Amino acid sequence: MDRKTAAKYLREGKYPSELKKERTWRTRLDPFAQDWPEVEARLAEAPELEAKALFEHLLAQSPNRYEPGQLRTFQRRLKQWRAEEGPPKEVFFAQAHRPGEAMQTDFTSGNKLGITIAGESFPHLLAQSVLPYSNWQWATVCQSESLLALRRQIQQVVFKLGRVPRYSQTDNSTAATHDIPSGKRSFNEDYERLVHHFQMEPRTIEVGKKEQNGDVEAANGALKRRLEQHLLLRGSRDFESVEAYEQWVQGVMDKSNELRRVKVSEELAAMRPVKVERLLEYSEEQARVTCWSTIRVKHNSYSVPSRLIGEEVKVRVYESSLEVWYGGAWQLTLERLLGRNKHRVDYRHIIWSLVRKPGAFARYKYREELFPTLVFRKAYDALSEALSGWDVDVNYLRILHLAASTLEAEVEVALELLLEQGQVPDIDRVKVLVSPSTPELPELPAYEVDLGDYDALLDVAQEVAR
Repeated sequence: MDRKTAAKYLREGKYPSELKKERTWRTRLDPFAQDWPEVEARLAEAPELEAKALFEHLLAQSPNRYEPGQLRTFQRRLKQWRAEEGPPKEVFFAQAHRPGEAMQTDFTSGNKLGITIAGESFPHLLAQSVLPYSNWQWATVCQSESLLALRRQIQQVVFKLGRVPRYSQTDNSTAATHDIPSGKRSFNEDYERLVHHFQMEPRTIEVGKKEQNGDVEAANGALKRRLEQHLLLRGSRDFESVEAYEQWVQGVMDKSNELRRVKVSEELAAMRPVKVERLLEYSEEQARVTCWSTIRVKHNSYSVPSRLIGEEVKVRVYESSLEVWYGGAWQLTLERLLGRNKHRVDYRHIIWSLVRKPGAFARYKYREELFPTLVFRKAYDALSEALSGWDVDVNYLRILHLAASTLEAEVEVALELLLEQGQVPDIDRVKVLVSPSTPELPELPAYEVDLGDYDALLDVAQEVAR
């Protein structure tokens, strides 16, 4: 520091920051002064106009007066005007939460976490509930914002805590609400029954006012950041099953909830104990099996074993799966499809009929579903190049039949081996590789029993008895 500068500070007896004077003058002329009255007039008519749109309008009106590089200057000028003379802005009021009053529930995407299940990408959602007073959190893994996912989440929270708050609060998702002619949204009957079962009152936010669900909205981001950090510590994003992944997520949340123990105890003290039984986490539908060996559930089609054709089955619809029951006995479990007008066909359900009617394969509606893996698709293409007409479909269908009656994995390995060797993967070659060899039974001599050993044991027993 220069001696004269230091002397000035000593003489004034003030810090450098205290000597700085606020500037009240402009260092250069306002470049937008000529058109600013028009800008103000337009903002008075439409306060939501943005700086970029207004600047583009000025450029179109006076191309020689302004340059594109002045956009940032115009944005600062407009920002200052809005702060000094602009219309009032909406004020948000911090709320004081009461212990045990409400539980906020929301859905958030977990796709950015990059989770894989057994090596396969796993797109999913996280349903999360928060107690606003203590910020206690709990989450479950789900596939969609459905009522079944909401039911499972609420039940997990209630039975995890052992107590219930007064309100169950959600946003206006279709799982909980629906449109009514007045333009507002009303609660779905099924959702109301769910909430009333646990002796809570349903509560929602105003349409477009997500800040009213602010605690859980903020917790969604915090949860994903925490999970990301724990994934980095874990060193892997792959899990053996969805259940293992959800258990890991909830383990992370248990640790974070431990830090809120004091406030959570206040919440629990203010809540009522749970006095009802757990609800079923599925809905039931009746479906008749068509002559195509399919059923239609929730606007999607699924294949079932052909022995059920013409029969009416009961389908338990879970959030991510379907269970098919007939005559009170479980038949099979299917992965549930999301969306509408989709289909899932398992070749094992129809292959026995298809090998008897191979001509149906060429124009079968769900033909692409009959290539269970890429290797099977490549094998069919190789058969198409080497054979012609009828023989292609017959060979491929017999290969599928072999996969259904033995092990698909073994047939796939055989096909892959034949393709690598440049051989035609017809049914005869595949059978040679897949058919198990007959094991040789060893010849063992017949065991001869010496009855004298038993006499010796009896003699010993008599001696002991004496």
